[in-house]
Amino acid sequence: MSYLTLAAPAEHRDDVKGSIFLAFAARADATEAALQYLGGLAARYPDASHLCWAYRIGQGYRFSDAGEPSGTAGQPIYRAIEGQGLDHVVVGVVRYFGGTKLGAGGLVRAYGGAAAEVLRQAPKHTEWPRRAVEIHVPFAHLGSLYHLLDALCAQERQESFDAAGVCLRARVAEDDLDRLAEALRSATRDDFKLTVAEPA
Repeated sequence: MSYLTLAAPAEHRDDVKGSIFLAFAARADATEAALQYLGGLAARYPDASHLCWAYRIGQGYRFSDAGEPSGTAGQPIYRAIEGQGLDHVVVGVVRYFGGTKLGAGGLVRAYGGAAAEVLRQAPKHTEWPRRAVEIHVPFAHLGSLYHLLDALCAQERQESFDAAGVCLRARVAEDDLDRLAEALRSATRDDFKLTVAEPA
């Protein structure tokens, strides 16, 4: 299944009755990456009153009120992620307390609103599931292979050489596997070997 995620990190600031809410959003493909991103925010704003957050990665998600009243920060941030249909995303909202208490409803609106706005502003793109492939071709077809992988936006390329030619490993979108095989047949006159890894 494809999913909508962030193409680049984003930031947003809201001022609510003297309190400053700084919202940050980024892509995260693993729990460790999400927590590392949040750790970076904590290091960047060590004097903040609170750093509340949420992330969603596939079926996994977590959120934290970070000392705010239960249910007033982490959950509204998570609902903002869900509400925009995003996945593989982490959002942190830093608060500097301005001296005026906002109450539970005010906190929900402030945290949820800041998270929703930073996600709304963030550039997005649809990510398609990818499969690892290994392609062997003679040296004569190396240029055609590079051109084909560029056209398919192949990722994580690695290559090695032997007497028979080149072995190139990469990740391509599942939907492009048939196109890849057909293009290889055409470009090499069937002089290639393609191995596709099983889904992770």
